[in-house]
Amino acid sequence: MRAVTYDAYSADNSRLRVGDVAEPRLGPGQVLVKVRAAGVNPVDWKVMAGYLDSMMAAVFPVIPGWDVAGEVVAVGPDTREFAVGHEVVAYARKDVVNAGTFAEYVAVSADAVARKPAGLTWAQAGGLPLAGLTALRGLDRLQVGEGDTVVVYAAAGGVGSIAVQIARYRGARVIGTASERNHEYLRSLGAEPVAYGDGQAERIRALAPAGVDAVADFVGGQLESTLAVLRTGGRHVSVADPSVREHGGQWLWVRPDGDALTEVVGLVDAGAVTVEVADAYPLDRVGAAFDASRGGRTRGKLVIVP
Repeated sequence: MRAVTYDAYSADNSRLRVGDVAEPRLGPGQVLVKVRAAGVNPVDWKVMAGYLDSMMAAVFPVIPGWDVAGEVVAVGPDTREFAVGHEVVAYARKDVVNAGTFAEYVAVSADAVARKPAGLTWAQAGGLPLAGLTALRGLDRLQVGEGDTVVVYAAAGGVGSIAVQIARYRGARVIGTASERNHEYLRSLGAEPVAYGDGQAERIRALAPAGVDAVADFVGGQLESTLAVLRTGGRHVSVADPSVREHGGQWLWVRPDGDALTEVVGLVDAGAVTVEVADAYPLDRVGAAFDASRGGRTRGKLVIVP
């Protein structure tokens, strides 16, 4: 099968290659998925740069990618949850960095898999798993509900835009930071936009003088702003800054979870959540997708379409 690989850690795209590799072996409790689309996440190029080496072992050559949407083409022994022909999505991260989703096929534990939302295109579905799980788990940790005022940093990004939609569905008021070119987009999702960067805490305070109930940081580097806008007793969570734990916050690391992903799919099927796709790239342009992700200015999701 064709796949993208790299044979050593690299902070740039110089080690990326596209070529033929062996198809995945299929073990008990796994499904083999023909990849229709695979979401690009910042963690993909961060892993390639070796930033997670102290946490996760890598077996080279590595196929990057942790998100997938596709069709089940085979099931392993004692895998009753899915059948050939099922259209599925999965956050397919494994314990060892090696056999990812930027390929024609990927083997995934059935425990990480959910049925594809009927109303999403393949590209949209490919961008859903990690972003959707991160948004859902972050808001669950914050116990966001009816009447809360919530700040979402990077609200126009892949995770942030889904978090805005889920929070609004739960009855929360949402203030979202983004560049001014994305403010109308945030309004369309039901958020009150605020320009990010210097002075954002003052701009948030102008909208919520008494402070906000919860803050969801999906970008990192926002702790000073968070502490400035959070009311006494408020809650905050970050996916990128473990130091929040020293200030009463929670640091979030999302695990593959088919049941939680099924909950996200249910929100999509109910019309509460959709996925904005910024751009789709073929396998031989994964480097361009990584460059776009590194830029940090993308609205919605980047996806790979083999």
